[in-house]
Amino acid sequence: MLHLIFQSPIDNAVLDRMATGDVAVFLESAVLGVIQKSKSAELLSTKLNTNRLYVLSEDMAVRGILPSELVIGLEAIDYAELVKLTVANPLISSWC
Repeated sequence: MLHLIFQSPIDNAVLDRMATGDVAVFLESAVLGVIQKSKSAELLSTKLNTNRLYVLSEDMAVRGILPSELVIGLEAIDYAELVKLTVANPLISSWC
């Protein structure tokens, strides 16, 4: 399943609902919650053991977030890669 997470701050309950192997993309204001100093940083680091986590690079750029500020292990992707993820994952859940 693909989780599109838009909410800020990120609700840890959303992350807890992710099954092993699920993919999450953080978009819009949610990119503020994936920096190393965020309150969700520890849980995000743990989730990286069982899930793939991405952040939309265009939303990072708009908010002035550098790749070096992300929780280590998160990968920045562009819109084209987001489209590929939506095609590869038939089940999608949006968290606003």
